Amino acid sequence: MSSIIIIVLGIIMLGAAFITIYLKNLVAAIISAGVISLLASVIYLVLGSPDVAMTEASIGSALTTVIFLFALNKLRKENKND
Repeated sequence: MSSIIIIVLGIIMLGAAFITIYLKNLVAAIISAGVISLLASVIYLVLGSPDVAMTEASIGSALTTVIFLFALNKLRKENKND
């Protein structure tokens, strides 16, 4: 049963990766990359590694997404000032 969950989550991750690559909207691409990381943390949890799953969810998914969105917002503000 767990191998089926891992395969399904892996396929969803591949789909989200292709969506991330082909999106024109940068905010949506950043959120899609965060979804990939969140799905990776679920896979770690299914594989029986809750400490790695918590680290991936907090740093890989949440913190990285917030930093990317902050940097994008900062760049957009600098371009408006020019």
